[in-house]
Amino acid sequence: MMDNMDQQQTTHTVEELLDLIRLSLDGQIYVKMKNNRELQGRLHAYDQHLNMLLGDVEETVTSKESDGEIYEEMYKSTRRHIPMLFIWGDGVVLVVPPPRVG
Repeated sequence: MMDNMDQQQTTHTVEELLDLIRLSLDGQIYVKMKNNRELQGRLHAYDQHLNMLLGDVEETVTSKESDGEIYEEMYKSTRRHIPMLFIWGDGVVLVVPPPRVG
């Protein structure tokens, strides 16, 4: 039978890729999506397909615009706050968990 210390150590180890996501539950994560969309929010739930439920989300969408007169490309970022957001895993490019301490 595992004592409490062994059990606690087992729940904080990373053996599979999705363990990093599991350890990020209730933490702030950064998610880069297709179409120049970036999200930062609190991870509430996820599944093996990287479908995720985020709360208190800050979304940043970056678009490239061309100025027809001077032929210069400009980048424009739009930000908005979303209280709760479901992310479809097919659009996920990158997930950055919060920094691990210890």
